[in-house]
Amino acid sequence: MMRIFLIAGEASGDRLGAALMAGLTDLLEGEVEFSGVGGPLMQAEGLDSLFPMDELSVMGLAEVLPKYRQLKRRIAETAEAALSTKPDVMITIDSPDFCLRVAKLVKAASDTRTVHYVAPSVWAWREGRADKMAKVIDHVLALLPFEPPLMEAAGMECSFVGHPVVSEPQASEAEATLFRAKHRWGKGKVLLVLPGSRRGEVSRLTPTFGAVLADVVAEHPDLNVVIPTTGNVTDLVKEQVADWPVEPLVMDPRGMDPAIYKLEKAAAFAAADAALAASGTVSLELAAAGTPMVIAYDMNWLSRIIITRMLKVDTVTLVNLVSDTRTVPEFIGKRCLPELIAPAVSDVLKGARGQQEAMELTMQRLGRGGQAPGKRAAHAVLRGMGIEV
Repeated sequence: MMRIFLIAGEASGDRLGAALMAGLTDLLEGEVEFSGVGGPLMQAEGLDSLFPMDELSVMGLAEVLPKYRQLKRRIAETAEAALSTKPDVMITIDSPDFCLRVAKLVKAASDTRTVHYVAPSVWAWREGRADKMAKVIDHVLALLPFEPPLMEAAGMECSFVGHPVVSEPQASEAEATLFRAKHRWGKGKVLLVLPGSRRGEVSRLTPTFGAVLADVVAEHPDLNVVIPTTGNVTDLVKEQVADWPVEPLVMDPRGMDPAIYKLEKAAAFAAADAALAASGTVSLELAAAGTPMVIAYDMNWLSRIIITRMLKVDTVTLVNLVSDTRTVPEFIGKRCLPELIAPAVSDVLKGARGQQEAMELTMQRLGRGGQAPGKRAAHAVLRGMGIEV
């Protein structure tokens, strides 16, 4: 019976962990025991979480400081649990501030094999993170195809296992047509607007996006706008868009079955002619749906100065990076201005030059059409331990 200790700290890690656990259970024919920290999806795969994963889902200095002592206690408690379990392997999933501190304590007291799922974005900034990670991590599972050489250069094994977005179900053309008909949009263009899932970025981006729409609507008077939201920002989004030049459909997940909302969101992505989105993994979700996009993002002035100086790449849009093209227009930092963004949105609504090819290539390179990423990750973990199944 193999013993595996896992740690996930937020919802995205819980999804990755659950798929990995399902893959391991299948490959090991049930001869596996899981322990550690995870959310509802990992618990459904057989994990009895040490404490609620939500305790670790805090971001930013202002949020972390009041919980610092509690987090420090949880780090020690988690490391103690891992050491007492004596697992064959410990797998930490994203959330590096918590996970790597646990790994440091475990490595200091044992020779436990450690695997970290999701490589740090050293290709973009702070390349020193890989060297620090190599002191406590043996093997990295990478989501992006260009990451393994960077991790290996720092002294870790690294396996590209594919991005989970390639396994997400997509809406059919019929479902997209039904979504448009339901909202009586007729033949007007449909624009997805995605200002982010955190309150700070929503507050910064919605005024800019509203000003963009003022120009776009002048050129596309029959424009329909839809904003899928996450429950934590729905009310804020509704407040922020109250004075926009076009009344958007704000999709509210609260009170809906999560599976139904996921289908509705997929239909909205498929129904849209184009998207205006904040920077992040949402660009991959749009590429998976085949929705052309414009990416725009800004941060507070201090973060903008620091990140601009440290940035190592000329684009932060993952579709551009993975496809090795620059077909997705992006407006980051001081270029996040309505007068620059609006013409790009209008152009994409008329027809995105080259984006379809770049999106298809991105999905291909991320593993679409091959084995599911969770299963690939399970194979990689076992292969790293010298087990071929």
